[in-house]
Amino acid sequence: MAIRAVVWDVDDTLFDYTTADRLGMRAHLVAEGLLDGYDSVEQAIAHWRQATARQWARFSAGEISFQDQRRERVRAFLGEELTDAEADAWFERYVAHYEAVWALFPDVLPVLDALAASHRHAVLSNSSIHVQDRKLRALGVHDRFEAILCAAELGVSKPEAGAFLAACEALELPPHEVAYVGDHPEIDGRGAADAGLLSVWIDRAGVHIDGEPPVGRHRIVSLAELPSLLGSDTRFGAASTFG
Repeated sequence: MAIRAVVWDVDDTLFDYTTADRLGMRAHLVAEGLLDGYDSVEQAIAHWRQATARQWARFSAGEISFQDQRRERVRAFLGEELTDAEADAWFERYVAHYEAVWALFPDVLPVLDALAASHRHAVLSNSSIHVQDRKLRALGVHDRFEAILCAAELGVSKPEAGAFLAACEALELPPHEVAYVGDHPEIDGRGAADAGLLSVWIDRAGVHIDGEPPVGRHRIVSLAELPSLLGSDTRFGAASTFG
């Protein structure tokens, strides 16, 4: 059965989140006068990312709301008992710096153009619709997608099968006619494969370039490889030609 639609992750797949977060947080820490407490910018950013990972895991598990994970990230990073309003204000100041450096990866527009006539497109993100809708509009690609689904509104997060199946339902297509493209080998790659979609893992850094991708996942290092993969006679679980 041919693949008729592509569902996309956003952060670090379409949008260069890691770079924007690093540059935005560096500018924010300078503006807030917070770098003096660290040996280097890299150490400060590592601390921020640790706080982000912990609170994001709590959000993904349904323990706290999307807004509360932001507040708890700020409290954990600063080591202070801030009010909700204080934490929100700090985070919004960070967001202003972060948004100033938003950018798509260079291979995104060419592949969306290449697949525009042959495949339908949607987004599935573990963020919130408020965040990703705004981001995709700012990046100029919002109208490329028929549907934008996010965990905060769905009530289920990747890698749970329900998140991927919700995207298929939104497109009114069975999972075996849908490909999912994401950057995380487990959250995106394993989750999509287990849900029955064609799982395409983009390994931009080439971290696993010398090894075989896990069964059921197709690894690419650039989105330029995607049209060839989707145009080939692949099936879920088949060996990757990009391993």
